[in-house]
Amino acid sequence: MPVYFFALSQVNHINWYSAALVFVILHLLVYPASNGYNSYMDRDTSPVGGIKNPLQPTKQLFIVTVCMDITAVVLSFFVSGLFAIGILLYILASRAYSYRKIRLKKYPVTGYLTVIIFQGAVTFFLVYHGADSNHATNVPVISMVASSLLIGGFYPLTQIYQHEEDVNDGVKTISYKLGYKGTFIFTGIIYAFAFCALGLQFFLNLEWTRFFILQIFMIPVLVYFFIWFRKVLKNNSEADFKNTMQMNVLASICTNLGFITILILHLIE
Repeated sequence: MPVYFFALSQVNHINWYSAALVFVILHLLVYPASNGYNSYMDRDTSPVGGIKNPLQPTKQLFIVTVCMDITAVVLSFFVSGLFAIGILLYILASRAYSYRKIRLKKYPVTGYLTVIIFQGAVTFFLVYHGADSNHATNVPVISMVASSLLIGGFYPLTQIYQHEEDVNDGVKTISYKLGYKGTFIFTGIIYAFAFCALGLQFFLNLEWTRFFILQIFMIPVLVYFFIWFRKVLKNNSEADFKNTMQMNVLASICTNLGFITILILHLIE
């Protein structure tokens, strides 16, 4: 969702019908179907995502995810043909990430790159293109890179409490490879690059004020990040489900509010 609002804030002439349809396709169909399919393949018994005690998935879940994917692709043609192709590629990448016979997620680097490219740069492109009144294809590359880096900086933290569960399932995530301390350091470095990219994009557009506004919204996230990192340095058991979900919720709220504020400023100009 932060990538959606970031992309929307960069569109000069928004087609609100298309923007709303893009939101529905991504957030009510594609993302939930992707998570559902991943759960069907993983069959987690320990906490995953935002669920502490997940129920075992059934065949019905698989059928529902397929129906949601088909619906998403069909609706995407009402935005544009290019958007529909992009959504189809996103779905295929998501399936390749989870599907047992391909299972990109078991490869730390390949899995990581798949996630950050499609949830970051590709999603930014699709939202920008889909919401633009003329369905522009000259999407700002720096913003696409920044989107991938934002996802790339956060994603390893979502894996940090699942090391044992993942290894038992034959999956070695980038967080597992980095270790607890390494995950935090890596996340901090990628986030720094992300905000450098964001700063460059805003400065090129002479939007310094908006960039600093975004920094203000990110202060609570940084404070929690360093407090949590300090706890993990003292005791690895602090890299648990509860702390991960608190970080997840805080980062989501602050990032969304930051980009929504920037979008509002963009609209009232």
